[in-house]
Amino acid sequence: MMRRAALRLCALSKELLIPGRGLTQGSQDPGKQGIFHIQEACSSVHVNHVRDKLREIVGASTNWKDHVKAMEERKLLYSVLAKSQKELPPRRMKDSYIEVLLPLGSEPELREKYLTVQNTVRFGRILEDLDSLGVLVCYMHTKNDSLKMSPLSIVTALVDKIDMCKKSLSPEQDIKFSGHVSWVGKSSMEVKMKMFQLHGNEFCPVLDATFVMVARDAENKGPAFVNPLIPGNVEEEELFRQGELNKGKRIAFSSASLLKMAPSAKERNTIHEMFLSTLDPKTISFQSRVLPPNAVWMESTKLKSVEVCHPQERNIFNRIFGGFLMRKAYELAWATACYLGGSRSFVVAVDDIMFQKPVEIGSLLFLSSQVCFTQNNYIQVRVHSEVASLQNKEHMTTNVFHFTFMSEKEVPLVYPKTYGESMLYLDGQRHFSSMSVPVSLRKDYRVEP
Repeated sequence: MMRRAALRLCALSKELLIPGRGLTQGSQDPGKQGIFHIQEACSSVHVNHVRDKLREIVGASTNWKDHVKAMEERKLLYSVLAKSQKELPPRRMKDSYIEVLLPLGSEPELREKYLTVQNTVRFGRILEDLDSLGVLVCYMHTKNDSLKMSPLSIVTALVDKIDMCKKSLSPEQDIKFSGHVSWVGKSSMEVKMKMFQLHGNEFCPVLDATFVMVARDAENKGPAFVNPLIPGNVEEEELFRQGELNKGKRIAFSSASLLKMAPSAKERNTIHEMFLSTLDPKTISFQSRVLPPNAVWMESTKLKSVEVCHPQERNIFNRIFGGFLMRKAYELAWATACYLGGSRSFVVAVDDIMFQKPVEIGSLLFLSSQVCFTQNNYIQVRVHSEVASLQNKEHMTTNVFHFTFMSEKEVPLVYPKTYGESMLYLDGQRHFSSMSVPVSLRKDYRVEP
């Protein structure tokens, strides 16, 4: 059984920097991926200790009443911030590599937090753990042993992609996360994370995740430089090159956004054909619309919720924890997908979650979920997140979330009525098309809220 033991961050040995051993991306086919053996793993951080370690690194208080004092102390750290990236020593990928153990099997008392009514693992909780791990990985990359506290405020900027593998998630078997920095800019860091679950005496792949984190100054008010990254071998060079490509893809995707650019000719034809298929053949009018068989209007697929942001959900910088926002958005999206499909839905992919604005303690969080694209038994759901304070009722967008689900059976097509809904449809189609590899539904593939 894995040691719960002391909080010791492990440095990855050189032998682990090979395919199938943690630092290289394997095939999406779980059968072709390398197996992560228990005896090869170094000591892991217990999942319950990750946020404690983060508080220690930045000097955050566990007591809400002391948060103002703790943040005042961080102002003294401005003097130790690097004035340029050249001042900082370069790092290797192994310097930031850590593993986190979620011992659902060996510590049954943890299960209830992660358990669904169908006796599977709540994916929303996994999103929270991935967010915390991504931040901790970046603090390992930027660690300065001469300082008691880090002068950096590291926050999640983007969930670039989470791809699920065809493996079951049992609430009775241990789970292990691994992560490391794979690419670095001046103030941004790409983090690659993997998740494994114990089967017999082996940890088998469950998901691959790519997050983008940014370093800010001690008070989280402006950008800060981070240590450069030097690839140590061919595999690491490929990972670093992929990080550069990912950055380029994100820029291109943003530039082609339907909020900036008109749809392509092919997309315009798609929308026009959908519009024509909804015209009532009994009338000669653009206003008379009827649904084709096995179809629903997009406007009927909405679900909404509101959350009061309590101090309990704060992060180490006394804003609302990004993992909490992802969990709430995911659970609403899952409910939306199930409601449309009339059966349980299973998450396939998460992508392009941009954190545009921090959420303050005490805010009202408004979540609006909508199905924007379907195909066969796939459901693409978009969740829009807004905040408003009790004093100022002006709503401001904080996040837009994109989730791809798979239903147990074929789902209705969604049809837009307005031009705005047509743009949502095309945006959903784009996100669905960006999915790495469409997966087939299997009985052992179950990841739920």
